[in-house]
Amino acid sequence: MPAYTSFVPLFTFWRRLAACVAAALLLNGCSSLITSATGGMADRLGQAMLDSDDPATVKSATPAYLILIDSLVMEAPDDPELLLGAATLYGAYAGVFVSEPPRRKRLAARALDYARRAACQWHASLCDLQTIPFAELAPRLAELGTDDVPFLYTLGSAWAGWIENNAGDWTVIAELPRVKAIMQRVVALDEGWQHGNAHLYLGVMEALVPPAMGGKPKRARAHFEKAIALSGGRNLTARVMYARYYARMVFDRELYEQQLRAVLDADPHAPGLTLLNMLARQQATELLAAADEYF
Repeated sequence: MPAYTSFVPLFTFWRRLAACVAAALLLNGCSSLITSATGGMADRLGQAMLDSDDPATVKSATPAYLILIDSLVMEAPDDPELLLGAATLYGAYAGVFVSEPPRRKRLAARALDYARRAACQWHASLCDLQTIPFAELAPRLAELGTDDVPFLYTLGSAWAGWIENNAGDWTVIAELPRVKAIMQRVVALDEGWQHGNAHLYLGVMEALVPPAMGGKPKRARAHFEKAIALSGGRNLTARVMYARYYARMVFDRELYEQQLRAVLDADPHAPGLTLLNMLARQQATELLAAADEYF
Protein backbone atom coordinates (compact mmCIF):
# COMPACT_ATOMS: atom_id res chain seq x y z
CA MET A 1 0.00 0.00 0.00
CA PRO A 2 1.49 3.39 -0.90
CA ALA A 3 2.02 5.94 1.79
CA TYR A 4 -0.87 8.36 2.08
CA THR A 5 -0.93 9.53 5.66
CA SER A 6 2.18 11.67 5.37
CA PHE A 7 0.78 15.16 5.85
CA VAL A 8 -2.76 14.76 7.03
CA PRO A 9 -2.42 14.58 10.85
CA LEU A 10 -0.32 17.73 11.15
CA PHE A 11 -3.20 20.19 11.05
CA THR A 12 -4.09 19.70 14.72
CA PHE A 13 -0.69 18.49 15.86
CA TRP A 14 0.95 21.79 16.75
CA ARG A 15 -2.00 23.39 18.49
CA ARG A 16 -2.54 20.37 20.73
CA LEU A 17 1.17 20.06 21.40
CA ALA A 18 1.45 23.75 22.27
CA ALA A 19 -1.48 23.45 24.66
CA CYS A 20 0.18 20.49 26.40
CA VAL A 21 3.48 22.32 26.76
CA ALA A 22 1.78 25.42 28.14
CA ALA A 23 -0.20 23.37 30.62
CA ALA A 24 2.87 21.45 31.75
CA LEU A 25 4.66 24.70 32.46
CA LEU A 26 1.65 26.14 34.24
CA LEU A 27 0.62 23.37 36.61
CA ASN A 28 0.42 19.60 36.25
CA GLY A 29 0.08 18.77 32.56
CA CYS A 30 -2.78 18.80 30.11
CA SER A 31 -5.31 17.67 32.67
CA SER A 32 -4.88 20.96 34.52
CA LEU A 33 -7.00 24.02 33.93
CA ILE A 34 -5.32 26.40 31.47
CA THR A 35 -5.97 30.08 31.99
CA SER A 36 -7.22 32.17 29.11
CA ALA A 37 -3.85 33.89 28.85
CA THR A 38 -2.01 30.58 28.68
CA GLY A 39 -4.49 29.23 26.17
CA GLY A 40 -3.87 32.27 24.01
CA MET A 41 -0.14 31.65 24.17
CA ALA A 42 -0.65 28.02 23.16
CA ASP A 43 -2.77 29.06 20.20
CA ARG A 44 -0.15 31.55 19.08
CA LEU A 45 2.65 29.02 19.44
CA GLY A 46 0.72 26.42 17.47
CA GLN A 47 -0.13 28.94 14.79
CA ALA A 48 3.51 30.03 14.53
CA MET A 49 4.62 26.45 13.98
CA LEU A 50 1.97 25.77 11.36
CA ASP A 51 2.94 29.01 9.64
CA SER A 52 6.63 28.07 9.54
CA ASP A 53 8.15 27.80 6.08
CA ASP A 54 11.17 25.83 7.38
CA PRO A 55 10.24 22.13 7.78
CA ALA A 56 13.80 21.26 8.84
CA THR A 57 13.47 23.38 11.97
CA VAL A 58 10.15 21.76 12.84
CA LYS A 59 11.58 18.28 12.23
CA SER A 60 14.54 18.86 14.53
CA ALA A 61 12.33 20.27 17.29
CA THR A 62 9.79 17.45 17.39
CA PRO A 63 11.59 14.47 19.05
CA ALA A 64 11.91 16.25 22.39
CA TYR A 65 8.15 16.77 22.44
CA LEU A 66 7.56 13.05 21.92
CA ILE A 67 9.26 12.41 25.25
CA LEU A 68 7.46 15.34 26.85
CA ILE A 69 4.01 14.19 25.83
CA ASP A 70 4.77 10.62 26.94
CA SER A 71 5.62 11.98 30.38
CA LEU A 72 2.37 13.96 30.48
CA VAL A 73 0.39 10.83 29.59
CA MET A 74 2.12 8.98 32.42
CA GLU A 75 0.82 11.67 34.78
CA ALA A 76 -2.74 11.66 33.39
CA PRO A 77 -3.25 8.32 31.57
CA ASP A 78 -7.04 8.65 31.36
CA ASP A 79 -7.23 12.20 30.01
CA PRO A 80 -8.90 11.89 26.58
CA GLU A 81 -7.69 15.26 25.32
CA LEU A 82 -4.10 14.52 26.31
CA LEU A 83 -4.25 11.07 24.71
CA LEU A 84 -5.68 12.69 21.60
CA GLY A 85 -2.76 15.09 21.44
CA ALA A 86 -0.29 12.24 21.90
CA ALA A 87 -1.86 10.26 19.07
CA THR A 88 -1.73 13.30 16.79
CA LEU A 89 1.89 14.03 17.64
CA TYR A 90 3.13 10.50 17.05
CA GLY A 91 1.09 10.05 13.88
CA ALA A 92 2.28 13.34 12.42
CA TYR A 93 5.93 12.75 13.20
CA ALA A 94 5.91 9.18 11.88
CA GLY A 95 4.01 10.06 8.73
CA VAL A 96 5.95 13.17 7.78
CA PHE A 97 9.47 13.00 9.11
CA VAL A 98 10.46 9.34 9.58
CA SER A 99 11.71 7.30 6.65
CA GLU A 100 13.10 4.15 8.31
CA PRO A 101 10.39 1.44 8.03
CA PRO A 102 10.97 -0.24 11.42
CA ARG A 103 10.89 3.09 13.22
CA ARG A 104 7.82 4.29 11.32
CA LYS A 105 6.09 1.05 12.24
CA ARG A 106 6.82 1.49 15.95
CA LEU A 107 5.72 5.11 16.00
CA ALA A 108 2.55 4.35 14.03
CA ALA A 109 1.67 1.64 16.53
CA ARG A 110 2.17 4.11 19.38
CA ALA A 111 -0.07 6.64 17.64
CA LEU A 112 -2.83 4.07 17.18
CA ASP A 113 -2.60 2.95 20.80
CA TYR A 114 -2.98 6.52 22.00
CA ALA A 115 -5.83 7.17 19.55
CA ARG A 116 -7.75 4.10 20.70
CA ARG A 117 -7.30 4.99 24.33
CA ALA A 118 -8.39 8.57 23.68
CA ALA A 119 -11.52 7.47 21.83
CA CYS A 120 -12.42 4.92 24.49
CA GLN A 121 -11.98 7.44 27.31
CA TRP A 122 -14.09 9.95 25.41
CA HIS A 123 -17.02 7.68 24.55
CA ALA A 124 -17.60 4.07 25.64
CA SER A 125 -19.08 3.15 22.25
CA LEU A 126 -15.67 3.83 20.66
CA CYS A 127 -13.82 1.26 22.76
CA ASP A 128 -14.08 -1.79 20.53
CA LEU A 129 -14.43 -0.60 16.94
CA GLN A 130 -11.65 -2.94 15.84
CA THR A 131 -13.29 -6.08 17.19
CA ILE A 132 -17.06 -5.73 16.87
CA PRO A 133 -18.68 -7.44 13.86
CA PHE A 134 -18.42 -5.17 10.85
CA ALA A 135 -22.20 -5.15 10.45
CA GLU A 136 -22.46 -3.43 13.83
CA LEU A 137 -19.98 -0.70 12.98
CA ALA A 138 -22.21 1.64 10.98
CA PRO A 139 -25.05 1.62 13.57
CA ARG A 140 -22.48 2.31 16.30
CA LEU A 141 -21.00 5.24 14.38
CA ALA A 142 -24.47 6.59 13.63
CA GLU A 143 -24.94 7.23 17.35
CA LEU A 144 -22.11 9.77 17.40
CA GLY A 145 -22.36 13.53 16.91
CA THR A 146 -20.25 16.51 15.97
CA ASP A 147 -18.56 16.66 19.39
CA ASP A 148 -17.07 13.24 18.65
CA VAL A 149 -15.45 14.27 15.34
CA PRO A 150 -11.95 15.06 16.72
CA PHE A 151 -11.72 11.61 18.29
CA LEU A 152 -13.18 9.82 15.28
CA TYR A 153 -10.88 11.61 12.87
CA THR A 154 -7.75 11.04 14.95
CA LEU A 155 -8.62 7.37 15.41
CA GLY A 156 -9.23 6.95 11.69
CA SER A 157 -6.01 8.70 10.65
CA ALA A 158 -3.88 6.82 13.19
CA TRP A 159 -5.49 3.54 12.16
CA ALA A 160 -4.78 4.27 8.50
CA GLY A 161 -1.15 5.04 9.34
CA TRP A 162 -0.81 1.77 11.19
CA ILE A 163 -2.31 -0.17 8.27
CA GLU A 164 0.04 1.60 5.87
CA ASN A 165 3.06 0.53 7.91
CA ASN A 166 1.87 -3.08 8.12
CA ALA A 167 0.84 -3.44 4.49
CA GLY A 168 2.46 -6.86 4.18
CA ASP A 169 -0.06 -8.37 6.60
CA TRP A 170 -3.37 -9.11 4.89
CA THR A 171 -5.19 -9.44 8.21
CA VAL A 172 -4.21 -5.84 8.88
CA ILE A 173 -5.27 -4.66 5.42
CA ALA A 174 -8.64 -6.28 6.03
CA GLU A 175 -9.29 -3.57 8.63
CA LEU A 176 -9.26 -0.81 6.00
CA PRO A 177 -13.07 -0.87 5.52
CA ARG A 178 -13.44 0.06 9.18
CA VAL A 179 -11.24 3.11 8.66
CA LYS A 180 -13.30 4.01 5.61
CA ALA A 181 -16.51 3.79 7.64
CA ILE A 182 -15.03 6.08 10.29
CA MET A 183 -13.97 8.70 7.75
CA GLN A 184 -17.37 8.52 6.04
CA ARG A 185 -18.97 9.33 9.39
CA VAL A 186 -16.58 12.26 9.88
CA VAL A 187 -17.60 13.61 6.47
CA ALA A 188 -21.27 13.18 7.31
CA LEU A 189 -20.88 15.04 10.59
CA ASP A 190 -18.42 17.78 9.59
CA GLU A 191 -16.85 17.47 6.17
CA GLY A 192 -14.88 20.66 6.64
CA TRP A 193 -13.00 19.31 9.66
CA GLN A 194 -9.26 19.76 9.27
CA HIS A 195 -9.66 21.48 5.90
CA GLY A 196 -11.65 18.55 4.52
CA ASN A 197 -8.92 15.98 5.10
CA ALA A 198 -11.36 13.13 5.71
CA HIS A 199 -12.16 13.50 2.01
CA LEU A 200 -8.46 12.96 1.26
CA TYR A 201 -8.45 9.68 3.13
CA LEU A 202 -11.61 8.54 1.35
CA GLY A 203 -10.21 9.62 -2.01
CA VAL A 204 -7.07 7.57 -1.50
CA MET A 205 -9.00 4.54 -0.31
CA GLU A 206 -11.22 4.68 -3.39
CA ALA A 207 -8.12 4.98 -5.58
CA LEU A 208 -6.13 2.11 -4.07
CA VAL A 209 -7.84 -0.45 -6.32
CA PRO A 210 -7.62 -0.05 -10.13
CA PRO A 211 -10.93 0.32 -12.00
CA ALA A 212 -10.49 -3.11 -13.62
CA MET A 213 -10.47 -4.66 -10.14
CA GLY A 214 -13.49 -2.79 -8.83
CA GLY A 215 -11.96 0.56 -7.93
CA LYS A 216 -14.18 3.66 -7.90
CA PRO A 217 -12.22 6.40 -9.71
CA LYS A 218 -15.21 8.75 -9.99
CA ARG A 219 -15.72 8.63 -6.24
CA ALA A 220 -12.01 9.16 -5.66
CA ARG A 221 -11.96 12.20 -7.92
CA ALA A 222 -15.00 13.67 -6.21
CA HIS A 223 -13.38 13.33 -2.79
CA PHE A 224 -10.12 14.95 -3.91
CA GLU A 225 -11.89 17.83 -5.61
CA LYS A 226 -14.08 18.35 -2.56
CA ALA A 227 -11.04 18.54 -0.31
CA ILE A 228 -9.47 21.14 -2.60
CA ALA A 229 -12.70 23.15 -2.64
CA LEU A 230 -13.20 23.03 1.13
CA SER A 231 -9.80 24.68 1.64
CA GLY A 232 -10.39 27.27 -1.05
CA GLY A 233 -7.50 25.74 -2.98
CA ARG A 234 -5.04 26.69 -0.24
CA ASN A 235 -4.40 23.13 0.93
CA LEU A 236 -1.69 22.12 -1.55
CA THR A 237 -1.47 18.65 -0.06
CA ALA A 238 -4.88 17.92 -1.57
CA ARG A 239 -3.54 18.59 -5.06
CA VAL A 240 -0.51 16.37 -4.46
CA MET A 241 -2.77 13.52 -3.33
CA TYR A 242 -5.07 14.09 -6.30
CA ALA A 243 -2.16 13.74 -8.72
CA ARG A 244 -0.45 10.90 -6.92
CA TYR A 245 -3.42 8.63 -6.42
CA TYR A 246 -6.14 9.56 -8.88
CA ALA A 247 -4.27 10.87 -11.93
CA ARG A 248 -1.78 8.01 -11.88
CA MET A 249 -4.54 5.44 -11.39
CA VAL A 250 -6.41 6.59 -14.52
CA PHE A 251 -3.16 7.35 -16.45
CA ASP A 252 -4.05 11.00 -16.91
CA ARG A 253 -0.66 12.65 -17.29
CA GLU A 254 -2.14 16.01 -18.18
CA LEU A 255 -4.11 16.16 -14.94
CA TYR A 256 -1.12 14.82 -13.02
CA GLU A 257 1.21 17.54 -14.24
CA GLN A 258 -1.48 20.20 -14.01
CA GLN A 259 -2.08 19.56 -10.32
CA LEU A 260 1.60 19.32 -9.41
CA ARG A 261 2.52 22.46 -11.32
CA ALA A 262 -0.34 24.26 -9.61
CA VAL A 263 1.28 23.32 -6.31
CA LEU A 264 4.64 24.71 -7.40
CA ASP A 265 3.08 27.88 -8.82
CA ALA A 266 1.00 28.62 -5.73
CA ASP A 267 2.10 30.79 -2.83
CA PRO A 268 2.65 28.26 -0.02
CA HIS A 269 2.07 30.85 2.67
CA ALA A 270 -1.44 30.52 4.09
CA PRO A 271 -2.63 30.73 7.70
CA GLY A 272 -2.35 27.33 9.32
CA LEU A 273 -1.14 25.68 6.13
CA THR A 274 2.33 27.03 5.33
CA LEU A 275 4.30 24.15 6.86
CA LEU A 276 2.13 21.56 5.11
CA ASN A 277 2.31 23.46 1.85
CA MET A 278 6.10 23.60 1.96
CA LEU A 279 6.19 19.84 2.38
CA ALA A 280 3.66 19.45 -0.45
CA ARG A 281 5.91 21.51 -2.74
CA GLN A 282 8.81 19.19 -1.99
CA GLN A 283 6.76 16.15 -2.89
CA ALA A 284 5.34 17.81 -6.02
CA THR A 285 8.87 18.41 -7.29
CA GLU A 286 9.76 14.76 -6.72
CA LEU A 287 6.59 13.48 -8.38
CA LEU A 288 7.06 15.66 -11.45
CA ALA A 289 10.63 14.42 -11.84
CA ALA A 290 9.34 10.82 -11.71
CA ALA A 291 6.48 11.32 -14.22
CA ASP A 292 8.11 9.23 -16.97
CA GLU A 293 8.17 6.25 -14.62
CA TYR A 294 4.37 6.17 -14.51
CA PHE A 295 3.21 7.42 -17.91
